[in-house]
Amino acid sequence: MDFGLIVYALNLAAIYGLMAIGISILWSSIGMINMAHGATFAVSGYAAWLAAGWAKPALASVLAGTGYAKLALATVTFASAIGAGALCGIVIYLLAFLTIHDKPNFAVRSLIVTLAINLATVQLLLAIFGPRQRGLPKIFGFGRIELFDSRVRYDQIGTIVATAIILGLILMWLKRSRKGLEIRAMMQNPEGAVLSGISVRWTALPVTMLTGALAGLAAVLLSQTIFVSPTAGAIPLIKGLTIALLGGLGSVPGAVAGAVIIGGLEAATGVVPFLGQRYVLFVQFSFIIMVLLIRPRGLGGLLDETRE
Repeated sequence: MDFGLIVYALNLAAIYGLMAIGISILWSSIGMINMAHGATFAVSGYAAWLAAGWAKPALASVLAGTGYAKLALATVTFASAIGAGALCGIVIYLLAFLTIHDKPNFAVRSLIVTLAINLATVQLLLAIFGPRQRGLPKIFGFGRIELFDSRVRYDQIGTIVATAIILGLILMWLKRSRKGLEIRAMMQNPEGAVLSGISVRWTALPVTMLTGALAGLAAVLLSQTIFVSPTAGAIPLIKGLTIALLGGLGSVPGAVAGAVIIGGLEAATGVVPFLGQRYVLFVQFSFIIMVLLIRPRGLGGLLDETRE
């Protein structure tokens, strides 16, 4: 198999996995499916575009000739997107969780509220920026390197490495920090965590901020190959939801496995002569449907249960 195809599949898996992991963590810890994840993606992309546009001339004049201008610009781009994603998480927490988390049918109510937030945000972005697409700076460069007789782009390698590092840091934080342990307790047994004195209200805030930051990171990484637009978060949201379902809602390892499988299917479908890119979604959804018919809980999901 072409090594370049494997790298492309891992590149897609890294981006889609960030979205799917955020959705799985949010569901398993506080019982909410965030339909505004796509809006967070788009807002973070525009925040990165604005920050990069403001910082690029300033950094070029201050750091010209030092070799640190590109590194500083990449730092500003990542920080602005992650920060904007976390701020979106706070807004979602205030509007879609804090006001209704103790009401009946919270899962359905929150899904409707976050869907409304998503639609309103897309229309607001269209009103402010218009439908024109925007491009982020190529923070990993434009070149290619030769690996195993295949030419691989810098942005693909950068995306895979950056995602692996970020996810490693997040897993370490969840494992070592006190707040991370509280979140893991909510993911494993929400009722037991509440009885142990863990506040759902105050645990939900870092969860929404964390998942929003992951969407912001995905926005920067995916925007290395596509453009930022008000509707740019639609496909990542769909892919994130389907991968989370494939892996099993609430299972982080399942989301990772699902992202790798879906990324591999997309890369492989695109190079099959009689299929191509136009049949990517058809192949992916057909595969997901077959898996869920055989294993309704997904690849590594929690037990099927309805939160009351």
